[in-house]
Amino acid sequence: MYISTQNELLEFIERAKQSEILAIDTEFLREKTYYPQLCLLQMATEEEDVIVDPLTVGPLDALKELLLDQGITKLFHAGSQDIEIIYHELGCIPAPLFDTQIAAALLGHTLQIGYGSLVASVCGVTLKKGDSFTDWARRPLSKSQLAYAADDVIYLPKLYRKMHAKLEKLGRLTWLDADFAALGNEDRYKCNPRERFRKLKRVNQLSRKQLSAAREVAAWREEAAMRRNIPRKWLITDEQVVESCRREPQSIDQLLMVRGISEKLNTGDARAVLEAIKKGLEAPQEDWPSLPSKGRNEANVDVEVDALSAIARLRAKENDIAFQALVSMGDLTDVARGYADCDVLKGWRYEIVGKDLLAFMEGKLELQIENGVLRVTNRQ
Repeated sequence: MYISTQNELLEFIERAKQSEILAIDTEFLREKTYYPQLCLLQMATEEEDVIVDPLTVGPLDALKELLLDQGITKLFHAGSQDIEIIYHELGCIPAPLFDTQIAAALLGHTLQIGYGSLVASVCGVTLKKGDSFTDWARRPLSKSQLAYAADDVIYLPKLYRKMHAKLEKLGRLTWLDADFAALGNEDRYKCNPRERFRKLKRVNQLSRKQLSAAREVAAWREEAAMRRNIPRKWLITDEQVVESCRREPQSIDQLLMVRGISEKLNTGDARAVLEAIKKGLEAPQEDWPSLPSKGRNEANVDVEVDALSAIARLRAKENDIAFQALVSMGDLTDVARGYADCDVLKGWRYEIVGKDLLAFMEGKLELQIENGVLRVTNRQ
């Protein structure tokens, strides 16, 4: 059903309130804006599926009650961008959440399996891909566009039922609690302009003093991009931010010597960037930011990590869990260096592999190969 009026939306909401699950997906454009432009909102219960046109329906505020209804599980696949859009549009995070991509990793699928691949594997249906890259803001929408959009939610209820049953049978439903809590954490979707510098490409090339300048410039860029609703790179790119701060310019002419800056910044913006750089460079040393240590001065543990990785891959295979969902290479490095505060040494991950990793590092386990098969055995 295509919903293009407020009354149609309200009628669907009333019907959806009777459901236990609500599948959600969005279509949006972001190439020319800071904030994503919501073009379609697809939703499905086990009884019906709808496509809401936000360009004609008007305010979506009536959806908030439905999205926050604790008796209805909201289904997504790789839902972080969809949730970000909903948060921006409505100021709320749907709850409770279930993400089929996250859950799939605990059922033998790859860590970031695509929706189409998961539908094919679990439901035996091959989805068409013809409208995967289309202009969702153009009207009217074609039949193929509407069919493509609807497909993104039609199979989510069936995926959920099958995956939920299997996870429950395996005793793994609670394993997803932390991941779903992280997905629904409001802080994940808030932007702190003064922390944006940490995501700059090649920012680790800067000294702490220059990093202080980069913090100011990146914050200015983020706030300006928000106000103007344009992509941040349209103002100044990551590389230009880093290079400008590395040169520590003291005048507009020196700033404009950075390649491409003169084409990017008008006079007012150039002055603002220069002032931001100066402010950062003149900040007291105790206020200079720092980046996380990369452990360059720590002992090389490549051999230990390789051995721990072999154990983790074996346990992942035995339990039919995606290796990356079980343990990260960063966690393996931390275990090899004797650190205890890492995910693999907590909860269900500890039970499946964490305790074996610790036992191996303590010399209590050894690796053996018998007839081409890797085995982990107690050391005699």
